[in-house]
Amino acid sequence: MKKLLLIFFISISLNVFSSSPILDDDSLKPMPVVDYVDLERFMGGWYVIATIPTFLEKDAFNPVETYQMSSDGSIATTFTFNKGSLNGPEKIYRPRGFVEDKSTNAIWGMQFIWPIRADYRIVYLDDDYQQTIIGRNNRDYVWIMARTPTISQEDYLNLVTLVGNLGYDLDALRKSTHSIN
Repeated sequence: MKKLLLIFFISISLNVFSSSPILDDDSLKPMPVVDYVDLERFMGGWYVIATIPTFLEKDAFNPVETYQMSSDGSIATTFTFNKGSLNGPEKIYRPRGFVEDKSTNAIWGMQFIWPIRADYRIVYLDDDYQQTIIGRNNRDYVWIMARTPTISQEDYLNLVTLVGNLGYDLDALRKSTHSIN
């Protein structure tokens, strides 16, 4: 009887998820990426200017993502922010990035816990490596980042327009708050 119930629940689950829009990749065009990322130039600190936040980032202030190339070719990543306010407790996460498309260096797998690698795509990068947009094929999360904690309103609106053109829900986009020292 237990096996029969297990088979029933598995078949129901597969049926529900196979028709789920989250798993229906045919409805989404593949997320475009930049032609090429010079990883050495991309390394370093990036301030999160705006995001459609993950559950970790919903109450994040001063969010900064820092990348450092490791000797094994993976990317040591440090994500720091203050929880709840500009002076809130500092939170630090250390996921690891893995370049999955070596011809562009623009598609990574970001691993917070083994063995799961989250989709991470560099979908925009200015020529000076000062502003970038990181997206995901599912269009559930996005990050507008810059080398400085603030950018001009014109640049911000241009980047938001690009995010919208990629198919993201702009109502879910949240501008980050940074303390300016």
